[in-house]
Amino acid sequence: MTEWETAAPAVLSGKWSTDDMQINGISLQDYINPLQVLVNAIINSGPWEDSTCIGRAGTVRQQAVDMSPLHCVNQVVWLLCTGTREAAFWNIKTIAECLADELINATKASSSSYAINKKDELECGDKSNC
Repeated sequence: MTEWETAAPAVLSGKWSTDDMQINGISLQDYINPLQVLVNAIINSGPWEDSTCIGRAGTVRQQAVDMSPLHCVNQVVWLLCTGTREAAFWNIKTIAECLADELINATKASSSSYAINKKDELECGDKSNC
C-alpha cells in the first residue's frame, strides 16, 4: 500500500470531511454533454428581434427589426453573464454554481432564467400590444 492510501481522510477546515461533500456539476445533474447544454442555452435564450425608433421631429414610433446572428449570440452571452453575476451577488452560492444554474435553466427555457426573462421582455417590447 502506498502512503496516500493509508493516510487519514482529508478534513476541510476541521468541520467537514470529503465524504460529506456533494458535487453537482452541469454534466452530473441532468445532462451528459456540457457543451450541448451551452449550445442549447444560447439557442433558447437568444432574442431574434429588436426594436428601433423610426421617424423624425415629433412623430417617432418603435419598429421591430431582425437581429444578425452574431449580435444575437453576443446578446445571449451578455444576458447569461449578467444573470449569473446578479444571482451570485449577496448569495452564498459561488459564481460557478450560479452559472451552472443559469445555463441549465436557459437550456430548459425555464422562466427562472434571467436570460429567458430578458429575451421575453425584448421580444414583447417589439410587438405593439403584447
